[in-house]
Amino acid sequence: MFTKKITLLCFSIFFSLSSHAFSISSADIEEGKPLANIFVNSGLGCHGDNLSPELRIHDVPLGTKSFAITLYDPDAPTGSGFWHWVVINLSKDAKVIPRGVDVSKWGGIAIRNDFGLRNYGGACPPKGNGMHRYTFTVWALPTQKLDVGDGVTPALIGFMLNKLAISKAVITTTYTKN
Repeated sequence: MFTKKITLLCFSIFFSLSSHAFSISSADIEEGKPLANIFVNSGLGCHGDNLSPELRIHDVPLGTKSFAITLYDPDAPTGSGFWHWVVINLSKDAKVIPRGVDVSKWGGIAIRNDFGLRNYGGACPPKGNGMHRYTFTVWALPTQKLDVGDGVTPALIGFMLNKLAISKAVITTTYTKN
């Protein structure tokens, strides 16, 4: 009888722990909805405020020691998409990433994006190129720090994150430049 109770207890603990999936939410962006102008680029023919949106991190997986954030446009007419924002080494304590964040305050390092800049680069697809998807991803990582060189590319970071991540959480938004 004791063994059955222990087994039942183990199953209930397992299912209660696994019922909450790693996720992100935001007061600023919604799944499948267009980005507000405040999160659109302020150059290249776009007239936004170029601020990163607030992100809230929920149900962090066990073993997480740091986070990374990426913003990727798979629809960019480059043949390989476009990396708008790549941040690594964010503290595991960073559960709320404020709008327009200075990632260094959370231990984060901004990697040079495909604009050639080390910051958030908002949406700005070519005029007449139709709707683009913008995928905001928070990656839960089993290491406190990714050691990368100064010239590391966003694509290489993306590869590393896909290989190393414990889990990832995604919000995909859209934007069209008319």
